[in-house]
Amino acid sequence: MFTLKQLRYFVAVAEQGSVSAAARVLSISQSSVTEAVKELELDLGVELFDRRAKGMVITHHGQRFLRHASEILGDVSRARQALDAKTEQRVAGRLNIGVTALVAAYAFADVLARYRRAFPEVTVTAIEDDAAYLEHLLIGGELDVAMMIVSGLTNRAALQTEITDISPYRLWLPAGHRLAAKPSIEVGDIAKSRLILLNRDEVINVAEGLFAGSAAAPDVVFRTRSVEAVRSLVGTGAALAILPDIIHRGWSLDGDQIVSRDIAATLPVAQTGLAWRRGSSLSREALEFVALARVRRRG
Repeated sequence: MFTLKQLRYFVAVAEQGSVSAAARVLSISQSSVTEAVKELELDLGVELFDRRAKGMVITHHGQRFLRHASEILGDVSRARQALDAKTEQRVAGRLNIGVTALVAAYAFADVLARYRRAFPEVTVTAIEDDAAYLEHLLIGGELDVAMMIVSGLTNRAALQTEITDISPYRLWLPAGHRLAAKPSIEVGDIAKSRLILLNRDEVINVAEGLFAGSAAAPDVVFRTRSVEAVRSLVGTGAALAILPDIIHRGWSLDGDQIVSRDIAATLPVAQTGLAWRRGSSLSREALEFVALARVRRRG
């Protein structure tokens, strides 16, 4: 039977992308991390990572297990907090949350589900909308807190933020694409390809900015607001896409395999996290939500 320690080490490797980086974050030896992951794989009977020269790439089985491992660790953390005398005070009230589509697709449901289990007496209202509109609602006091890409905020002076994830932009390709064999893709190679643009938050600006001032530019064949549409089109080989790696999934809904590769260019990173009105005093309900998001970040 696997242990909580093995789960913590597995999540750290999945988040950091290598044993050495995970060992630094955990402040333990690399051999301890390696042994724990191997024991976990033996117990589960599957390979959780592909071992490569430049790090550990999580497998399909690993992706599926990662969600459950994070849930287990988060629930254990909440159980410990429940025994803390400071958390014995009853939490009941209202919480108004905003979330952008990209964050809703990979992180929000997990945090919200845990929050509702931990604080069933809190009435939660959540809305999904564009980042600009959520900023407006936060500043106006209509939302308590929002989960969003905070690196693209336009009203930074009016908002307080906390980063929970940092993700590079990478190129998404179908597994059999001619460029998939390369660990890093040149901008010139992308310019010779068809491209799909995701019209969400700052994502489209990053993709278009990569070719600003360049003599060559890719053939943009489709613009969409749907991440699943991007996955399906990339998976079938219709085009490539430039997206934050944090929302990458190794397969489309139709089961087509999708890989991501580094881009040989200087690109911004996507910083996802929490935002609330600067200077406002967060309610107990909002503070508990922020704390749960932090638990998810630490795994």
